[in-house]
Amino acid sequence: QVRVVESGGGLVQAGGSLRLSCAASGGTFSTYYMGWFRQAPGKEREFVAGISLNGYPRYSDPVKGRFTISRDNAKNTVYLQMNSLKPEDTAVYYCAAEFRSRGVPDTVADEYDYWGQGTQVTVSS
Repeated sequence: QVRVVESGGGLVQAGGSLRLSCAASGGTFSTYYMGWFRQAPGKEREFVAGISLNGYPRYSDPVKGRFTISRDNAKNTVYLQMNSLKPEDTAVYYCAAEFRSRGVPDTVADEYDYWGQGTQVTVSS
């Protein structure tokens, strides 16, 4: 059983930056694709970014050019660097792990096998 725990959320002004971390345990981290999703109040959970085993990233259009996903297999951790934050980025951010070995990162939440509890990101205007 893989466990993922997010951290790094908080309150930031528009234009600011935050870095989210997701620590995984209980499995072989290097065999999991990792993804970040977010859910704002009253909205469905949406894909933000994903990363393959060898570090190939994929981003949703709203965050492309502002967010950067990365992974450190030695630390069993994936990061989401968020720059130029906007009020519409306000949401609970979730980290997820998917056991797979090839292809580009999935954007569909149902494809991911393990989820964290989420961390709140609030961007004030």
